[in-house]
Amino acid sequence: MPLQNRVTPFGDITAVPQRGTFMGNRGIIHDPSTRTLLKRRWSTRAWIICVCDFRNVRRAVMARQSWTELFFLDEATALSAGHRPCFYCQRQRAKAFQAAWADGTTKPSAPEMDRVLHAERLEGNGGKKLHPLATAILDLPDGSMIASGDNAYLVHRGQTYLWSWDGYMACPPPTKDISLLTPPSTVRALAAGYIPVVLGI
Repeated sequence: MPLQNRVTPFGDITAVPQRGTFMGNRGIIHDPSTRTLLKRRWSTRAWIICVCDFRNVRRAVMARQSWTELFFLDEATALSAGHRPCFYCQRQRAKAFQAAWADGTTKPSAPEMDRVLHAERLEGNGGKKLHPLATAILDLPDGSMIASGDNAYLVHRGQTYLWSWDGYMACPPPTKDISLLTPPSTVRALAAGYIPVVLGI
């Protein structure tokens, strides 16, 4: 039976058979004795994106009192949920994200980015914050995600793709109840040149 540690573009943590291509964490949010989630869905503002293979380190997932291993379909999904690249296992990509975030100004520290992202990813009740769309859908930078109802859509190379745990399916842009899922600061970093890893497109 799959563990409840797969993250959707809405930031929800679900249990599905698909594992995804990136790992990450939000601190310790599980009970290692039962390998189940606690009620809280984060214990730190540092929501990060990690690679699944780093220096041949093997971890028993959710089996010890350490950070909770979460999995994402791809990097675009993780960014939409409000995570950012890890400065430990993805240092070069994290620095590229940091530079794109700064866009020619003073580069923020990781905690500074985390503070901004934390305000942009969560509503007061702990749910995913949806943002108004300030531009036409297809004018969003590649890697951005939008929501229409319960569905998430990726914008990539002038096309929209319906997100699922099995990958993306090309489709027309949605026309109603549209919100921005990817935090606005991350969208600005994408517009400034950060190129996220997108699965299968």
